[in-house]
Amino acid sequence: KGARSSALIYSLIETAKENQLHPFNYLTFLFERLPNLDMEDPQAIDSCLPWSKELPPDCYLLKTE
Repeated sequence: KGARSSALIYSLIETAKENQLHPFNYLTFLFERLPNLDMEDPQAIDSCLPWSKELPPDCYLLKTE
């Protein structure tokens, strides 16, 4: 179970990096947002994906406009 958990976290971190996100800030955003998210709402889930334009500005490595 530990290896699976590690693989999931590493995958999230690497995906964040590939999308020019600050991994720590992105994970913090996810850990704060996901517990209160309606998992039946696809639009709510989409807003948390690393390529979403709805992420908070502090998640990005570079400023976006």
